[in-house]
Amino acid sequence: MNLFKNPRKLFLTLGLLTAMSPVLAQSEASKQSDPVQHGQVLFDKYGCYQCHGMVGQGGVGPAIGVNLWPYVAVSIYVRNPTGDMPPFSEKILSDADLRDIYAFLSAQPAPKSPDSIPLLPKPVLKNSK
Repeated sequence: MNLFKNPRKLFLTLGLLTAMSPVLAQSEASKQSDPVQHGQVLFDKYGCYQCHGMVGQGGVGPAIGVNLWPYVAVSIYVRNPTGDMPPFSEKILSDADLRDIYAFLSAQPAPKSPDSIPLLPKPVLKNSK
């Protein structure tokens, strides 16, 4: 499709691109201004949720959103993991994106204590006489 041969299509395309530019700019700005939200997008994009759960609560992989390691330790492990986790080099996952994923995990609330969930049975302690 040659847009220059059909001025109507050219103006329609330019109009559409002009109308979309604030949306695209806002999307780019929101990634930069909200690392937690961007980290969640990246957590999903790179498939972290498949092993670690939707918010890092654990699954087939360990819980990484609870008792979060310091960023430096997480960074070292993500680049050179032991076990079944694949390595994520900086070519695959930039340091900035890894920091945003860390911000997402850091923003997760602490899990509730099992004692605070009424439907869970309470352990019965035997008297030790």
